[in-house]
Amino acid sequence: MAAFNDFVSTINGFVWGPVMLVLLFGTHVFLTIRTGVIQRKTFTGVKLSITPDKEASGDVSGFGALATALAATIGTGNIVGVATAIGMGGPGAVFWMWLTGLFGMATKYGEALLAIKYRVRAKDGSFIGGPMYALERGLGQKWLGIIFALFTGIACFGIGNMTQGNSIAESVNGTFGVPKIATGIVLMIITGLVILGGVKSIAKVCEKLIPFMAGLYILGCVIICILNASYIPEAFMTIIKSAFNPAAAGGGFVGAGVVMCIRAGIARGLFTNESGLGSAPIVDAAAATRNPSRQALISMSGVFWDTIVVCLLTGLVLVSAILKDPVGLNGLEGANLTSGAFNAIPIVGPAVLTFGLITFAWSTILGWSYYGERAWVYLAGTKSIMPFRIAWTIVVLVGCAIELKVVWNVADTLNACMAFPNLVALLGLSGVIASETKKYVWSNNLDGWMDDEAPMVDK
Repeated sequence: MAAFNDFVSTINGFVWGPVMLVLLFGTHVFLTIRTGVIQRKTFTGVKLSITPDKEASGDVSGFGALATALAATIGTGNIVGVATAIGMGGPGAVFWMWLTGLFGMATKYGEALLAIKYRVRAKDGSFIGGPMYALERGLGQKWLGIIFALFTGIACFGIGNMTQGNSIAESVNGTFGVPKIATGIVLMIITGLVILGGVKSIAKVCEKLIPFMAGLYILGCVIICILNASYIPEAFMTIIKSAFNPAAAGGGFVGAGVVMCIRAGIARGLFTNESGLGSAPIVDAAAATRNPSRQALISMSGVFWDTIVVCLLTGLVLVSAILKDPVGLNGLEGANLTSGAFNAIPIVGPAVLTFGLITFAWSTILGWSYYGERAWVYLAGTKSIMPFRIAWTIVVLVGCAIELKVVWNVADTLNACMAFPNLVALLGLSGVIASETKKYVWSNNLDGWMDDEAPMVDK
């Protein structure tokens, strides 16, 4: 097993290496240009997300789709991932994470637009879409759609299920002393109760859970920033300066070169907001929307909340805490570093962090369950839905009870494999993204209706 894990780690290092990072970040920049800097419409997307379109057809509201996508996206990476990036590349990595999110908004917009443009209806009347349908119906490359769906259908059990359940079990065990198996049983039951109701049930829970859990975590970050107010200006300057000269960060921070700083920030930023992986557009396809650009703007606003707001606040909390107490936080990494920073709020701080880790991880389980389900519907039809949901709830329990180092690495590798066919769809159909954006966004026609209805398929 150790040898296998080493082999997978080697593969993982390659697929998430410089080629992938350049490809993803390059796509972000390319689509930013092709869409006419769609990021200018960020707050239009935020406004649309809280404005229900009752006349449009779809399985869930635009906000429901956004909440479900955020459930899968806002996870432990927002808490632990930022600390890991700082540990690898210094405080400047936060700047590169933020920049990746800023440009990644265009990619998230493009993914959602294609998901709506090429979505279909299943025999049960539900909407299905995502990169697999964009590849099949847009590019005529069904084989790439199958590859994407296969990677998604397998990867979801690792990155979206077992690893998240394990994080919850570890956190509850470490904080409250509850046995992992007991946590697993409870988690399995409540997860099953939600996902057995399908995307409408998942979206209903996420619509309530996401604003509450993210709001509480953001409030905790803001309070710590207030307590560390005298160090916030210095934290800002340290993040910006060390983005281009990591050695200038000085005491309390890891020594890193510019290349490592950039790589750490971009890699963790991509992992956090999932722009380019092709996961979020799967649920965007179920949204009730008048036209592709309308939901695409809503989806794009998710990156704003995930990376531009949550990750930036986490970064400020961590960097200001290290500046305030370089000796006390010296040598801490990952979750331990974040925990040390949140200890700035006695009693309440650790509780907020633990609650954040638990809810962020559980919401990821809910969001990724839908991604995996739709992937298997593409591969095997609607008859696969109930077996998948049952298997998903059982695997939650398994994840809570076993060690998952190998699973993390395998899931990470499969996640990268999802990105390749998705990027083919984005780049190959960039002309469609540009023309639809011009038709609806830049022509001030966001209330316009789509020309074609989603066709029925024998699935």
